[in-house]
Amino acid sequence: MLLAIDCGNTNTVFAIWDGEAFIGTWRTSTEWQRTADQYYVWLSTLMKFQKIDVEITDVIVSSTVPRVVFNLRVFADRYFNTRPIVVGKPDCLLPVDVRVDEGTQVGPDRLVNTVAGFDLFGGDLIMVDFGTATTFDVVASDGAYIGGVIAPGVNLSLEALHNAAAALPHVDITKPQSVVGTNTVACMQSGVFWGYVGLVREICARIKAERARDMRVISTGGLAPLFQQTETLFDHYIDDLTMHGLTVIHRYNKENT
Repeated sequence: MLLAIDCGNTNTVFAIWDGEAFIGTWRTSTEWQRTADQYYVWLSTLMKFQKIDVEITDVIVSSTVPRVVFNLRVFADRYFNTRPIVVGKPDCLLPVDVRVDEGTQVGPDRLVNTVAGFDLFGGDLIMVDFGTATTFDVVASDGAYIGGVIAPGVNLSLEALHNAAAALPHVDITKPQSVVGTNTVACMQSGVFWGYVGLVREICARIKAERARDMRVISTGGLAPLFQQTETLFDHYIDDLTMHGLTVIHRYNKENT
């Protein structure tokens, strides 16, 4: 069994892949101080609660938080007797090329999403991921990662408004009933919601124009369905896009090493 781990800036997702489907998925907050032993106690307790009794033989990790990787390596070695594949490290093979400026470090999550998108839909894609940051990744016709765009995340923008302006409250993002707000909360929600609808539409339009070709837009991340309610911004929404990409990369490494 494969244990796939996607460590983002805010949350870390653990999922067990049996070769055909994920049989268990769990989420925890990302904390670089968490030890290998704490990971195991947390994961084994949840597996036992859901009556999942399997032998984990392989581990693959994608992490945007470098300090977390060491303890995840120890976790895999100590409790599953395996050396994890870590996306972005020299010994991790990718089934697609990365064509960016020399010396540029591309986030592992963006590479994994590229691999997943190409595996599911082929090339000429724009991958939009609503995470701590809102990222746009461009996939060429042959599946290569060729660059993208990074914008502040939706919740990050709301937090910045709340923290920088004393009179503005903390609000949750939701689709407003009207564009013109009649109270502070409604005004903030309208600005963020419609602002991000415009941001996604405009950036995708400019990428397509610059590439001079039609491109499908694939979204992932918890807030993507919210923005899809009003406007047809995306051709497809894939909830577990990153986890799927990890299984593809794991299979590719097993077949080529």
